[in-house]
Amino acid sequence: MGGHIPARRRPGEADAAGRNVDEALDALQQLAPSTEQQTQLRSWLDGLDRPCLDLIEQARPPACPHCGCPRSHRYGQANGLRRFRCTRCRRSYNALTGTPLARLRQRGKWLPYLECLLESTSVRKAARKVSVHPSTSFRWRHRFLSGIRRDRAEQLTGIVEADETYLLESQKGSRHLTRPARRRGGRARRRGISRDLDCLLVAHDRTRQTLDFVTGRGTPGKAELDACLRPVLAPDVLLISDGAKAYVAFARDARIAHASIDVRAGIRARGTIHLQNVNGWHGRFKNWLVRFRGVASRYLIHYSGWQRVLDAGVLSTPALLLRAALRRTQQ
Repeated sequence: MGGHIPARRRPGEADAAGRNVDEALDALQQLAPSTEQQTQLRSWLDGLDRPCLDLIEQARPPACPHCGCPRSHRYGQANGLRRFRCTRCRRSYNALTGTPLARLRQRGKWLPYLECLLESTSVRKAARKVSVHPSTSFRWRHRFLSGIRRDRAEQLTGIVEADETYLLESQKGSRHLTRPARRRGGRARRRGISRDLDCLLVAHDRTRQTLDFVTGRGTPGKAELDACLRPVLAPDVLLISDGAKAYVAFARDARIAHASIDVRAGIRARGTIHLQNVNGWHGRFKNWLVRFRGVASRYLIHYSGWQRVLDAGVLSTPALLLRAALRRTQQ
């Protein structure tokens, strides 16, 4: 083995380098590097993680993620990240503690993987691109998405359109099915809206803020609307929906203005009273979802959150996605 470590590659060369990782590791196993050479190799590998580690350190919580105490002191370093110890509960933590990314490894590959999320790349293609196992790629996808989907508006204002879209319930990836297996996706047992369909409720205001909720199977009732919409609607909004009675009851109980569109009668709009924006979002979501060839119902909220972030276009770089994914559960 040579006496020096090669310079770090440019981002544009990452794909070409990734294809040779396995060959390089096999070659290293055949060598017996000296202690100095091992130290140089570790330093070079740490340099690959540095851009990601710097972004992670910037997300360090202002208070202890275990007890909320704002007082802490330095407590060494592990795996490239500074550790801190709370003066109240005496527990230690780092910038990843309490985030969906805690205990994930290979941080030098996180930013290239987030680029794959921006490109809506499949699990296997992303695995090949960043040189990880497909199971790792799948796990990373949902760890990142569980944090990214929480980047959303806290409240909708002005004119708010709310409507549901439905997708066939799926137990894709489950080891034990609760119903007979379908072939090639299958279809619902009944026509129209039934308990065979998952309901995705989407609320969209005219400032392009969107919120998404999975309400369960079949048509949502007043209780589901109350749980999803009441906390996120400003008191002075105008809620627009179809003619479902659940919306009328919800708006009356929440004391908010409400207007409905009789879609069944063929009415699509009355001036500014329409559902075209939210229905357009439904269409973009379903067209985008086709590339994944079906998603499990338990992950539907991850995919709707993924599409919501892509559609908004605010988190447009891997660094911004990483900052969003590092938000803690209580935030």
